[in-house]
Amino acid sequence: MPKRVDHAERRTEIAEALVRASGRLGLHAVGMRDVAAEAGVSLRLVQYYFESKEKLLLFGLRHVAERFGQRVAARVRAAGDDPGPRAVVEALLWAALPTDEESRVFHHLYTAYAVLAVTDETLAAQPYIKEPDTAEATVTKLLTRAATDGQLRPGADPQAEAISLLAMSAGLGTSVLVGQRSAESAAAVLSYHLDRIFLTPAGRARTQPAQKP
Repeated sequence: MPKRVDHAERRTEIAEALVRASGRLGLHAVGMRDVAAEAGVSLRLVQYYFESKEKLLLFGLRHVAERFGQRVAARVRAAGDDPGPRAVVEALLWAALPTDEESRVFHHLYTAYAVLAVTDETLAAQPYIKEPDTAEATVTKLLTRAATDGQLRPGADPQAEAISLLAMSAGLGTSVLVGQRSAESAAAVLSYHLDRIFLTPAGRARTQPAQKP
């Protein structure tokens, strides 16, 4: 009896091969033949599941976004059963920092997708390219909750602070990726700004940096 093929698993394996090949060659340069070689399958099989490079890129984008969501969720779980707003904000910001090989590839690949979307209308139309909007809304909601609970510095604007933190995290991530600074240095900068925004229960600014990733 022939072995039953799990098509969803096979598509995921090909997407993983796209991620690995793109990490080495660059998303703009990688071709379907490169992906097939990375996956250890024939070019015909890749073309069977993805009729064009564009369709492969779209699936790969969704795969990368899902992996990032899983990475954030894992960091939130590690913060405890009932993490406060700061712990969740830290999890989201630090998940995007290139602190290990997986996050380096993620940062590199997601940035490449964003650049390609500038000239590719099909990619630009994908909801995954708008992930920064979702992240901004999430962090704004968390900071608003912190303000309501008296955990935020008086006068701080949750949305403005959310925009600033996310832009800072993205910029710091790129600086780590190109070797301008270390991941520890980037994490310390984020801790410094979170200490500026958040207050202790007694209403005094934190003086100790949060735990580094």
